[in-house]
Amino acid sequence: MALDTLELQSGDHPVASVIVLHGLGADGNDFVPIAQELDLSAIGPVRFVFPHAPIRPVTVNGGMQMRAWYDIFGADLVRREDETGLRASVTEVQVLLDREADRGILPERTVLMGFSQGCAMTLLAGLRAPQRLAGLVCLSGYLPLAATTASERSATSQSVPVFMAHGRFDPVVPLARGTASRDALLALGHSVEWHDYPMQHSVCQEEIEDLNAWLLKVLAA
Repeated sequence: MALDTLELQSGDHPVASVIVLHGLGADGNDFVPIAQELDLSAIGPVRFVFPHAPIRPVTVNGGMQMRAWYDIFGADLVRREDETGLRASVTEVQVLLDREADRGILPERTVLMGFSQGCAMTLLAGLRAPQRLAGLVCLSGYLPLAATTASERSATSQSVPVFMAHGRFDPVVPLARGTASRDALLALGHSVEWHDYPMQHSVCQEEIEDLNAWLLKVLAA
């Protein structure tokens, strides 16, 4: 069963899609304002898809029910991972990617983007997607199930460009976790454009401008 989504189009007959995965406890509304700040008119109309993650108990938050792509057992994030939840969400994200293809947007015209937990899902699902995507946007997150990336990534994923951005003072996903993820991808031969900013676990204007430029580049006809 497909996830519930919000959608925003910059015009009729979109020529590209951007699927945006929100962070823990948020929902699809979270990144609508940021999408509205992007100016991608140079490539034509774009469809933005904002799915809502399932509601589930989150251990690190005392078992509170909230929207989450997977459970988090502790602040360390990677020492003990919710592999079952992570893999279930990969399947749900792939359904969204397939739906864009069914609606006429080829995978190579589709960008997968996420913030925090959504960033983790972007890397996990995007590197395993069977068809080459236009790019992966990874904001303030990390690479989950890192030890399995080399063996599980799809044959086409190595040529997919990756945009990674992180706050230097992030108390939720420390900068070192982001740079370790970047270095792991570089070691596997992935092309990564890296940015860090003087912020915490958030998004800043300079980041939006850098992202806008990168999107125009990877979605150029």
